[in-house]
Amino acid sequence: MDFTDDLLKDLKKTRLEHTMNVRDMAVELADIYGADREKASRAALYHDICKGRAFTDDVMNGLVRKYGLDEKYLNNTALSHSKVAACLLKDQYGVSDEEILDAVRNHTTGRAGMSLLEKIIFIADAAEKGRDYPGVERVRELAYKDIDKACLAALENTIGFIRSSGGVLDEDSLHTRDYFLKMEKEREKNG
Repeated sequence: MDFTDDLLKDLKKTRLEHTMNVRDMAVELADIYGADREKASRAALYHDICKGRAFTDDVMNGLVRKYGLDEKYLNNTALSHSKVAACLLKDQYGVSDEEILDAVRNHTTGRAGMSLLEKIIFIADAAEKGRDYPGVERVRELAYKDIDKACLAALENTIGFIRSSGGVLDEDSLHTRDYFLKMEKEREKNG
């Protein structure tokens, strides 16, 4: 039985539009980079199942504790929604494809050593056509040319924005940015 419609039915209209835009871009990027279209579509559809629904802070905190996630995710749905979503997909919906689960789990902060599917969902979430923030056009342009450079640009945008707005910056984003910076330097060195 396909449970995707069940997961999407409670999303607010704007969250559903975003999700569909992420799916469309993820499938495009999968075609460009040779990734599995179906996995890209599924991961994109699942990526925000814990955002824009009736998941209160108390519910999310309970799920963070239930799944033994780091306490830094307590009272922080912006960061916890991706981690909790991956746990729920596996625990309640029987999703066993680790590639899809990793793409959902890491779409917010990324991680060093991201798979192609993880990069695709990370970028599709950051640069889908409904996104409008300083630097998004550059991320979009890079997404279709060099996904690693797109990831680095998206991370730099996020880190800059969070720092300038006084928000809480997850160190996972910094580690991911440093990973892509190191990759970029190695690519330049090896020409």
